[in-house]
Amino acid sequence: MDVAERFRGLADPTRLRLMNLLADGELCGCDIQYVLGLSQPNVSRHLNYLKRSGLVRDTRRGFRVFYSVQPAHGPLLDYLRAAFRREPQFRLDRQRLKAAIRNGACTVSEVPPPAKKGKPS
Repeated sequence: MDVAERFRGLADPTRLRLMNLLADGELCGCDIQYVLGLSQPNVSRHLNYLKRSGLVRDTRRGFRVFYSVQPAHGPLLDYLRAAFRREPQFRLDRQRLKAAIRNGACTVSEVPPPAKKGKPS
């Protein structure tokens, strides 16, 4: 994957908004959809573009897919975080994510079910 391909992945306002949300960790696709207020097909299309650009990876857990920034892009992510702080739309998206987590709307805030204990022998 070359540098131009990675930057093409970032050359869209929606994909930059996605990277902004993923900058601090993993999120479920439905959480991203909720925070950005976009349709599932639209979010999925942009996430797939970021995956093909080598910027984002996904992990399936049950019926949910979680997305995160590829770890190798730490320096790029540091630059993007600084740029995102200066833009009102990115700050608003992060505030919406924080509010959603605080209000329990996002899966990142869900309490995992208690571990099942084995039957006594």
